Amino acid sequence: MNIFLQSLSVLFSYLLGAVPFGLFFAKLFSGIDVRTIGSKNIGATNVLRAAGKKAAILTLLADILKGFLPVLIVHLLINNDVTTVLAGAAAILGHNFPVYLRFKGGKGVATSLGVVLAVSPWIGLVCLLAWGSAAFLWKYSSLSALVAFACYPLLTFFTAKPDSKPQEALSIFIFGMIYSRHRENIKRLFAGTEPKIGKK
Repeated sequence: MNIFLQSLSVLFSYLLGAVPFGLFFAKLFSGIDVRTIGSKNIGATNVLRAAGKKAAILTLLADILKGFLPVLIVHLLINNDVTTVLAGAAAILGHNFPVYLRFKGGKGVATSLGVVLAVSPWIGLVCLLAWGSAAFLWKYSSLSALVAFACYPLLTFFTAKPDSKPQEALSIFIFGMIYSRHRENIKRLFAGTEPKIGKK
């Protein structure tokens, strides 16, 4: 396997993942720098609070695609499980620590979902269903993400095959990243001060 091609694919995934679509759409639709509003996060939930539904929906779709597309492209071009998983991890790191914004990015929920949908479509759909169900029941975006990505490693290990080690490692990485990036949200959930979806 060409190490240069592998490295280039991982770099491409990081740079695409680092594109701050939330910042772009919030400015486009409202002229607001989303980093100065609410949680100061560039993800779709904070864009919804700052710039409205249209900007938030576009941000959500774009953030999912920047996780989904690089994994799919790398898988089709290189067809190596380790490289595909590294591309997915790089896309998430790009969103969370974007070079374009001095490494101050989002929490990686939508981008992680895009990666999971590309790596394990059925598991990704179950995680999406878990997210939607939790959001409908409790109206907390952060809690929905925590529920969805708690399901991911459990489902991955439950359905694991002998050659599933890269996917298992990715599931642990994404689980750890999601919970690490939501530390403050978890504290607010326990304190009862976490804002609900759409709350200004």
